Amino acid sequence: MNAICLVIDRLHAGYVGALGNSWIDTPWMDRLAAESFVFDQMLLDTPQLEALCRSYWQGWHALSPRLPQDRPTLPALLRAAGITTALLTDDRTIAAHPLAGDFDELVEVDPPWRHEVAGEGHFEQTHLARCFVQILDWLQSAPRPFMLWCHLASLGTIWDAPLEFRDCYRAADAPPLPESAEVPERRLDARPDRDEILRIAQCYAGQVSLLDTCLEGLDQWLGENRLAAETLLCLTSSRGFPLGEHGRIGPCDEALYGELVHVPLVMRFPGRLGAATRSQALVEPADLWATLLDYWQIGARPPAASAASLMPLIRGEVAGLRDRLAIAGRGSERALRTPAWYLRRVGEGELYLKPDDFWEANNVALRCQEVVECLQDALVQFEQVLYSGQVADLPCLSDVLLQGLE
Repeated sequence: MNAICLVIDRLHAGYVGALGNSWIDTPWMDRLAAESFVFDQMLLDTPQLEALCRSYWQGWHALSPRLPQDRPTLPALLRAAGITTALLTDDRTIAAHPLAGDFDELVEVDPPWRHEVAGEGHFEQTHLARCFVQILDWLQSAPRPFMLWCHLASLGTIWDAPLEFRDCYRAADAPPLPESAEVPERRLDARPDRDEILRIAQCYAGQVSLLDTCLEGLDQWLGENRLAAETLLCLTSSRGFPLGEHGRIGPCDEALYGELVHVPLVMRFPGRLGAATRSQALVEPADLWATLLDYWQIGARPPAASAASLMPLIRGEVAGLRDRLAIAGRGSERALRTPAWYLRRVGEGELYLKPDDFWEANNVALRCQEVVECLQDALVQFEQVLYSGQVADLPCLSDVLLQGLE
């Protein structure tokens, strides 16, 4: 058995076709969702890449203290089991990560050498397409079994899809869209230009459509080379991309709103295990570490305070794994998600009803002060338990925190 993990930076769950009921046209991702187990509530434990990689590769929550220096990584554990591992990335930060050396092979893709959109009909000229060519080159001679981990920063680095990819989202009578390949990043005014935000969103949509085209090509290649039937394909992201929902275009200060930390997680297994299934279970990055070890049936793995294998969910043995997720932001900023609420702890705190308020448009903190206080206590309790034991030892949350107000 093999695995390909595609981690696409700046891809938010709400912009992935059927995964988030988006207006962006992603036919291949829609088909992938129909063939896969889809986790609708995957939230990062941090948007900081170095700590996030430790969650993915060591099963270590970003809020956990004192990471043991001798804690084995996912690639090291797989190597011991006879599985070849490779890390392919166009992000110098990822390539230079202290844990990257544990992969058997590091494939570095050159960053974009030109910052302009590709010519009409020539999507193969884009940086993202070149990344996927590198992926196919590695797969051509990959020893089996293997795990290929691909971290692509393209969506947050350059928007160079041909203009027709973005123009398909523009009304016929609307002004032309920007032709720049630069990725925007700025705080918005109190009264932002909604037409400008729409134009930026349409340019982003064109880049997501380009990604969909590249993914379709990879999938076709896997089928033609008989790898699809024996390879787990996992699609997720390391961060979303704010498009004006809370006064930000791009990451800016990385405020812990859903548009930054709510990302897709889609897993297509050999033999169609769990196919066409969607789960509302709360999932975090460290779970992927535990899941891949479980997928290869590697039993002797180090304990983790919060990571849990997703395989029981995929096999239909359980409906959920936890009742809360905690997120670490810059400085003292924190967030807590339960099935019914999302608390952003900064200043006086912000509170949003979940899953109904998908984009966190209605802050109800002033009307639900008791809920805010209870969630803040639950967050403190979570951090304290990380210092001393397993998150599974936490007492269950109250019905109000799990189910909301009647």
